[in-house]
Amino acid sequence: MKTEVYSWRLSGELKSDLERQARLRKVPVSSILDNAVRDWLQKNNGDSDGGDVQRRLHAAAKRCFAAFAGGDSHGAEKARTNIRRRLRRRYAR
Repeated sequence: MKTEVYSWRLSGELKSDLERQARLRKVPVSSILDNAVRDWLQKNNGDSDGGDVQRRLHAAAKRCFAAFAGGDSHGAEKARTNIRRRLRRRYAR
């Protein structure tokens, strides 16, 4: 349900063109304006689709972050044991 009002000034020529198109399509002027604004917002809003924006963000982030190549696919699972073993070796008395 539409509850908000927004108004703006436009040229007489643009208003006539808008009203003519509304009559030809047999829809209210407000319907044409709603569609035009929705289309514009979708094209100009980075969050609407996000596909291109997300790809650019991922590409930029990829240059900033590195990955560790340890060769052990279970390294994270064994991290606690490995760290303790190294500490014992380093600080053994």
